[in-house]
Amino acid sequence: MPTHIVTHPLVQDALMELRDVRTDPPAFRRAANRISVLLAAEALRDVPSTRGTVTTPLGPAGGVVVKGDVVVVPVLRAGLGMLDAVLELLPAARVGHIGLQRDEATAIASKYYSKLPADLSQSYVLMIDPMLATGGSAVAAIDMIKAAGAKLIRMICIVAAPDGIALVERHHPDVPVYTPVVDDHLNAHKYIVPGLGDFGDRLYGTE
Repeated sequence: MPTHIVTHPLVQDALMELRDVRTDPPAFRRAANRISVLLAAEALRDVPSTRGTVTTPLGPAGGVVVKGDVVVVPVLRAGLGMLDAVLELLPAARVGHIGLQRDEATAIASKYYSKLPADLSQSYVLMIDPMLATGGSAVAAIDMIKAAGAKLIRMICIVAAPDGIALVERHHPDVPVYTPVVDDHLNAHKYIVPGLGDFGDRLYGTE
């Protein structure tokens, strides 16, 4: 599956605000919500749907409605900053959570929490994690989602690095990634450059 670069001007505008070192946590949260809605809408283009009919005050109207089970899985903790935005689009979606802790020395992710809805075999799963750096956390999370039975998975992230894209494509070529940008490289500490810093710290005002 190819990586989908989302070039919509509103996505790119929100990305610039997120990158700006002058953006304070309240503004950062608003920009994160804005970009997450747009990225989710793009990733959900092929969400299962069906024709339906409703009755307006003036008569019947045909249209399209989402059909089937949609599950949203944020990767803790930073993924929580995107969850509310996705649920604005899909208020009926079920939600799972995966907690992964990255070792700062080795950049290897280890699981500390996982709670996924039951029976994902017929679900459309949208995994959300703002930063795709080494790809280790993304691959580990997708492994867990597939182990729970999911067959149809999409991932959205706000900033990606070539290393992370390559690792996901190598281990899970059936999982497309939707992102507005693939940045230049990872530094010695495995942070995306130029990136936007630590997403969770900037979102929550922590150090």
